[in-house]
Amino acid sequence: MVEIVVGPNLVTLGTFVLSWHGFFSFIAVASAVYLVGRWAPSQGIDPDDIYSIAIWAILGGILGARFVHVIDNLDYYQGNPGQILAIWSGGIGLWGGIVGGFLGGAGYALLNKHPVGVIADLTAPAMLFVQAIGRLGDIVNGEHCARAWDFALGFVWTNPASDARICANGIDVSVQPVIAYEMFWNMLALLVIWRLRGKLKPAGMIWAVYLVFYAVGRFGITFLRQDKVWALGMQEAHYIALLILGISVVILLWKARFMSPEEAAAAVSARQQSSRGRGTRAERRRQERGQ
Repeated sequence: MVEIVVGPNLVTLGTFVLSWHGFFSFIAVASAVYLVGRWAPSQGIDPDDIYSIAIWAILGGILGARFVHVIDNLDYYQGNPGQILAIWSGGIGLWGGIVGGFLGGAGYALLNKHPVGVIADLTAPAMLFVQAIGRLGDIVNGEHCARAWDFALGFVWTNPASDARICANGIDVSVQPVIAYEMFWNMLALLVIWRLRGKLKPAGMIWAVYLVFYAVGRFGITFLRQDKVWALGMQEAHYIALLILGISVVILLWKARFMSPEEAAAAVSARQQSSRGRGTRAERRRQERGQ
């Protein structure tokens, strides 16, 4: 068994509490912004534009993640409406973070005439990588309730402060390592998506492939979790995964096509020429002030 003895909080100073979940979530978000900003010039995109988009994507992700969590625990929040916005007390849904982050970032990009599909494709592999980083905090905190599993590699939380104490199995009980399963699935999906970069058209199809992979993995793994059952023996994450999967598969079948290396190079060259014509964001601001 994998015994997890560490408590959920990394730092506690008076009223200030930094959980392991919060720490790894910060590392994950910062890593995603860094990676996409680093890859952006290869597609003719100014990294400064990525950083601006990231602000709105993060805000959208936070709101979306909280919304999904509140909906899944509506009985509690109907009796405690003052806690709905208390995100610092814990409670987020990753599906909400993905969808909300996309809507926030894509909305800002559209308003500022940035190529949404290209940026989404750049973001897809980063998402799979950083989701695995964020899940490290979930392992320490014991946040995901899972079915009992009295075999090798089962997770056992022994710290009495662990969030696992509120699960049906509680602490000191070996459960399915659902978080590790998801991390492993994400890494397999990353290998596939990495090989597909620059091979699908139109822009945005890599993002759709990412959604398909994550939806399939999350749908299957969620059967091993013990969250609130909505209907037909399935949980909230099941239904969101089915919805995302249905939309993404239809888009891929309808629009996705393989393209030759020459087509990919021509598309990148066109964006790079367009970017040089506009200049960097700092250069554009100086031009605007000069006018």
